[in-house]
Amino acid sequence: MFDRLFGLARAAVLTLAVAACAATPPVAPVETAQAPNVIMISIDGFRADYLERGATPVLAQLAADGASGPMKPSFPSVTFPNHYTLVTGLHPDHHGIVGNNMVDAELGRFSLGNKQAVTDRRWWDQGEPIWVSAERQGVKTATMFWPGSEADIRGVRPTYWTPFDQSMPGDARVDQVLAWMDLPAAQRPALTTLYFDIVDTMGHNHGPDAPQTLEALRSVDASVGRLVEGLKARGLYDNTMVVVVSDHGMAATSPDRVTVLDDIIDPEAVQIVYSGAVAFLNPVAGREAEVEQALLGSRPHLDCWRKNEIPARFVLGSNPRVSAIVCASEPGWLLATKARPVSKPGGAHGYDNAAPEMQAVFIAHGPGVIAGRRLQNLDSVDVQPFLARLLGVTAPRGDGDPNDTLPVTVR
Repeated sequence: MFDRLFGLARAAVLTLAVAACAATPPVAPVETAQAPNVIMISIDGFRADYLERGATPVLAQLAADGASGPMKPSFPSVTFPNHYTLVTGLHPDHHGIVGNNMVDAELGRFSLGNKQAVTDRRWWDQGEPIWVSAERQGVKTATMFWPGSEADIRGVRPTYWTPFDQSMPGDARVDQVLAWMDLPAAQRPALTTLYFDIVDTMGHNHGPDAPQTLEALRSVDASVGRLVEGLKARGLYDNTMVVVVSDHGMAATSPDRVTVLDDIIDPEAVQIVYSGAVAFLNPVAGREAEVEQALLGSRPHLDCWRKNEIPARFVLGSNPRVSAIVCASEPGWLLATKARPVSKPGGAHGYDNAAPEMQAVFIAHGPGVIAGRRLQNLDSVDVQPFLARLLGVTAPRGDGDPNDTLPVTVR
């Protein structure tokens, strides 16, 4: 369905762009005869090995005809931090979105459902997402949902953006992207993001191996197929770079694999910013020593650290928004309280970002991509410099290594 020949001239143009941009940070803008249209698709909670389950033929063909590989998320391996990492090239400790829930001394409390916080740029201004870099250089962008895109980060918004609406079907999201592609060339976005959340939702509710999750995979795959066919019908497919990513994977959980906080410490002694696979905890004033004595260290299925003693490989702990104590559960285990017990099997993420169950997916398919290229050692911080290189825009230096994505287009 997606068999295609990549013209040598087009590949040479993109290869030259890679060479010009990867040498020194920040990435230098590159003039090309026809820069590719870039569409980045995020499938929330799409574990790397989901691609091998036979439910996603469209995505599997994109991977076979393009470049692909597993991708390590940032820690904690949760949605908002990792989506912002993908577009800023920074680990959460450096871009400020350190959790789906967090506390800032000045701004108060942030949560996914807090519309006022989600749209307040002050939560996001520690990083610069790729759409801000592009818009500042006259390159139009569009976001069909993406964490951060509802705020005027550093005073800039995408040219086209939509407030998040979880009830919007996948095909309707695709149709909005295609409507942007129908705009006159001068008004059409050069970078468009597209977000699907149903795989993550079903993974949480039923577990990564459940039939409901498999059906969610089929649904998203069909929507991606709708996008591909729509691009072909418009004559845009051959010059479109489709980049498919996810923010993290998913691990199966059970009421039989729970560490109960009440069995370790009086829950009233801590402020629970969030808990589960990973927990952010702040001792109540006057009970710091009691909490530290009870929590810190390793026990079966749980490790807890002071924020300044978190293992260096997690790149977390220097940002003021990180809670005083961070606990990480063993993959498949959860930290919960008696007041909010785990009542049924399901799925979770947030675990050690090196765990196989947490690995995300990366696929690049489009002009100049080496068909069948299998990528290694990808990290979510590598995506932003790759996008900047494709768009030919200057982007701030992040934590990623631009060389990690060079094999996408360079033999």
